[in-house]
Amino acid sequence: MEGEEGNSPGLKKHPPSLSVTRARELRGNPTEAEKAMWRLLKTHFPEGCFRRQVPIRHFIADCASHRLRLVIEIDGGQHSPKADAARTRMIEAEGYRMIRFWNNDVLNNAHGCMIQLQEALQ
Repeated sequence: MEGEEGNSPGLKKHPPSLSVTRARELRGNPTEAEKAMWRLLKTHFPEGCFRRQVPIRHFIADCASHRLRLVIEIDGGQHSPKADAARTRMIEAEGYRMIRFWNNDVLNNAHGCMIQLQEALQ
């Protein structure tokens, strides 16, 4: 019925896109490196308003700040610069800068990752 529970006539709720559904799943099951990066971002870069598992085009970025136009990817062994080149180009075409860190760097050298992020944000 019209007006019931704030629903407007003619408006339908659409199911979330596959990217949004997948991003929600990934947010619920982060890797140890993603958890470590998230702690680093929340502690040292709160002004960036970073979000986790952000759909951008048909990709899902590990961490992104729309305010800073920055995407952070935390890569495992399945990634390579050649394989990720098209993804990087498309995300950069949306106006974002991309920074990539290897899982091992995030887990074993968080201070170095923090310095690299500080330099990128200056």
